[in-house]
Amino acid sequence: MSPKIVTIVGATGAQGKGAIKAFINNPAYHIRALTRNPSSSSAQALSAQGLEVVAADVNDLSSLKKAFSGSNIIFGLTNFFEPFMAHNSPTKAMEVEYQQGVNLALAAASTLDTLEHYIWSTLPDAKAVSNGKFLVPHFDAKARIDDYIRNEQPALLAKTTFFWVTFYHSNLQFPIYTPYFIPTAGKYLQFANYDPQTPITTIGDVSKNTAPFIKAIVEKTKGEGQVVLAEIGTLPAGKFLDTWAKAKGFEAKFQRVSGKDYREIWPLWGEEMGVMNEYWDWAKEKSWSVSVKGQKLVTRGELGLGDGEFESLSEGFKTFEL
Repeated sequence: MSPKIVTIVGATGAQGKGAIKAFINNPAYHIRALTRNPSSSSAQALSAQGLEVVAADVNDLSSLKKAFSGSNIIFGLTNFFEPFMAHNSPTKAMEVEYQQGVNLALAAASTLDTLEHYIWSTLPDAKAVSNGKFLVPHFDAKARIDDYIRNEQPALLAKTTFFWVTFYHSNLQFPIYTPYFIPTAGKYLQFANYDPQTPITTIGDVSKNTAPFIKAIVEKTKGEGQVVLAEIGTLPAGKFLDTWAKAKGFEAKFQRVSGKDYREIWPLWGEEMGVMNEYWDWAKEKSWSVSVKGQKLVTRGELGLGDGEFESLSEGFKTFEL
């Protein structure tokens, strides 16, 4: 029997690397790694590992259809922050990301004769969960793509798993989350516009910890429009910072500031990520909730995944550098 073709969008990125780990060195699968630049060093490294590296662009539907042809499993994702940085506009970024997601769905739908699983990396609909109180731009565009799949692509929906990847441990590299060393205090200080008790649900090292979820989705589920929550735990925001500090042998302090100050310190980014923080602070344990009636949320426990299959947050932080 020929190996199943697994096509991975954004194969050189963090989630893409995690998806590759779910299938690499397994002769039952042939990995097709999609990238805009097959000649890049990261793409060439994938080729050296025996992966088929193919050029495709999420902005180009024809290239996606060609690259997806014959696929049995597709892992799809978009990157809101690329157009966000290019245009300095969350509104424009949502517009671009929505079209990219539709392109992916259309290309995936063109492979229905071979497709078994479409794993679409998305996020909760914060606006729906909060009854309109919070619109988080990098959540909202993905939620609209989800609606497109549900409403316009029913055959694809039957083979789709909506994959929610939670907070990365590497997000501490973003200036708005980075702990800054204060020499006079001899410790690191993290500024936040949310309470230290705000629950942070995390995947830890995304390039490692997504793999068991993706493997379980393929081996144990049929899609059917369910949501899989990819996380290794939930802990208060202050404890998340303390876990980093303890792993690195540092001292750290969580310092809450006003939303106004947060946005003034980090213009644009403070607005974009600040509203997500405030949504989590408001929604708490409901932050990662389904908002579509009848939609099933599948946990790692229901997939049969135990703690031993993941790298812990503390272990991930030990080798992590800001």
